[in-house]
Order: sequence, then C-alpha cells, then structure tokens
Amino acid sequence: MIRCPDCGAEIDVDEDEVEEGEILSCPECESELEVTQTHPVHLNPISDDDEEDEEEEEDEGEEEEEDEEEDDADEEDEEEEE
Repeated sequence: MIRCPDCGAEIDVDEDEVEEGEILSCPECESELEVTQTHPVHLNPISDDDEEDEEEEEDEGEEEEEDEEEDDADEEDEEEEE
C-alpha cells in the first residue's frame, strides 16, 4: 500500500502491474501522480503549474522568433531604401 504525496490517502497499487512513467490518479484528492519508481512504487505529483510554465515558455519562444523575423524584414527594407 502506498500513500498519495499530496493528501496522504492510501492508494491500492500492485507493484507488478505498474510501470515507470505511468500516470495514476488519487481517489481522494484527484491529483495526478507519476510513477517514478517500481519495487517499491514511488509517486511524484504532477502539478498543473509545471504544465502551464512549459506552455508559457513555448509561447514566449514563438513570440521571440516572430519578433526576430520582423526585425530582419525591417532591416532588409532599410537596405533597399538606401
């Protein structure tokens, strides 16, 4: 028997039936938990904040690329005018 790292509820998991990387859900607090180790089973909570941070970083990277493309186009326009 293992416990949810967020709320401490018991989670009934058979060590032989889970694999590393598998996502489980806590029946009490409904947290998503990733199996990071088997024998013994170890769970890490998956926070929504991490996913939101990754999405924001991807969005910022796309915006920077667009800005660079616009800057390059502006420089070409200036060169053509001369």
